[in-house]
Amino acid sequence: MNLYHNLMQRSEEGKPIRIGLIGDGKFGSMFLAQARKTPGFQIIGVADLKLSTAHKTLTTLGWDHEQITVQTTSTRINDSARLKKISLTENTSALIESNLDVLIESTGNPEAGAAHAKAAIEAGHHVIMVTVESDALIGPVLSKQAKDAGVVYSMAYGDQPALICELVDWARISGFEVVAAGKGTKFLPEYHFSTPDTVWDYYGLSSSQAKQDHLNAKMFNSFIDGTKSAIEMCAVANATGLGVSEYGLRFPPVRIDELASALKPAEHGGILSEPGIVEVISSVKRDGNPVPQNLRWGVYVTFKSSDPYTQQCFKQYGCHTDSSGEYAALSRSHHLVGLELGVSVASAVLLNQPTGTSTNFVADVAACAKRNLKAHETLDGEGGYTIFGRLMTAKESVQHAALPIGLASGAILKTDKSQGEIIRYRDVTVHSDPVLFHLRKQLEETLVGK
Repeated sequence: MNLYHNLMQRSEEGKPIRIGLIGDGKFGSMFLAQARKTPGFQIIGVADLKLSTAHKTLTTLGWDHEQITVQTTSTRINDSARLKKISLTENTSALIESNLDVLIESTGNPEAGAAHAKAAIEAGHHVIMVTVESDALIGPVLSKQAKDAGVVYSMAYGDQPALICELVDWARISGFEVVAAGKGTKFLPEYHFSTPDTVWDYYGLSSSQAKQDHLNAKMFNSFIDGTKSAIEMCAVANATGLGVSEYGLRFPPVRIDELASALKPAEHGGILSEPGIVEVISSVKRDGNPVPQNLRWGVYVTFKSSDPYTQQCFKQYGCHTDSSGEYAALSRSHHLVGLELGVSVASAVLLNQPTGTSTNFVADVAACAKRNLKAHETLDGEGGYTIFGRLMTAKESVQHAALPIGLASGAILKTDKSQGEIIRYRDVTVHSDPVLFHLRKQLEETLVGK
C-alpha cells in the first residue's frame, strides 16, 4: 500500500491531491476535520447550498478566516491551491469545472448525487461517492462511465459498504469461499414503520436533545427503518457479486462470537437460505434486549475452508469458527465514517483503484408502503412517513417493475397501497430528472428477458 509515503512525497514536491467536496453535512465535515491534517491533500473548494453554515463548519474545524474565500460568481475555481485557500460556493458546476483530481459527492440526495458524479466523470475527475443512495440507483452505470473515461468511481472508505467490500476482497484473495458479508445495526421488525415523529424514541433520545445536536430526523429514521441498511447492502452486492436472500434482509440478532455458527447455510446448522449472500445482523433481540458482544457499529465476513490444515490454522490463531471448524468469521467492530475517507481519495489518485465499486446489477431496493396509502398522496422518500426500502434481487425488481427507492421522493400515487406492499412504476407518476430516469431504465433493460 504505502499510500502515506506517496502522499508525503507529493506534499514535499508541492503537488497535492486537489479535492472538491459537494455537501458538508456530517460525513463531509468529518472528512474535512482530517483532510487539513493529511499531507498531500489540498481542499480546493466546498459546494453547499448553505454557505454560512459551511463557513461556520470550516472555522469550527480549524480553518482560519483568512484561508476561506466565498465565491459568488459561477466561474471555475483556479488558484486556490497556489494561494493555499479553500473556496466556498453554492454553484456545484463551478466546483466540478475546476482543476480537481477528485470530487467527493456527499449530498445524500440520490438525484443530485448521480448528476454530480456524471458531470465530474465527464470533466475527467475521479469520483468518491458518499451518497450510497445514488450508487444503489445507478452505480453500475456510473462505474462503467468512469471506466470508459479513464477515471475511478469509488465507494467511500469509512462507510460500511466499502469496509465490507474490503473484507470480502481479503477473504477471496486469501483463498476462502465467502459465505456471507454485511454489517451490524439496531433493528426490530416494527422499525420498518417508524417515522420522523417516532425515531428518537428508538434511539433513546428526546426531541429537544436531537434538536440541540442538530440531528436530522428523516435521515436518522432511514437508519432505523431498515432503508439505509437495504441501500448499503444493495451497493455491497452490486460491488462484490454476492447475492440477496429471497427474504431480502432478515436482521437476525447475532453475537460476534456466533457469526461463523449462525451465518452459514441452514443445511449446515446456520440461518442462511444459501451461501454467498449479504445480511445485516441486529444488536437487539426480538424482545428488545441488547445482544451481548453485538456488532452494532461494525462489519463482518464469514468464510469457509474445507481443507483440514487450514481449519487447524483457524484454531491455532484463535479465529472464531463454528463447531466443525469449517466456517470462520472476521469482523471489525467500528467504522469511523468520514474520518477515514482519505483512504478512498489516496487510493483513487495514487493507485487508480476504487475502495469498492458497483460493476454488477444483482440487487435493488424497492419502495414499500410504510402505512396504508391513498391515491394522490405524495411519497416523501427515504426515512420519511410514507415508504421504506426493501432489498431484493435486481431480477425480481425488474420483473415486478418495482419503483426504486431512489426515484420515489416526490412521486404521486395513482392508486391505494396497503402497508408493506411493494410500490410499482405503474402505481405512481414519477417526478425525477429525465436524464437520471433514462440512465436507470437503461440499467433495468440489461435484465429484461433474463
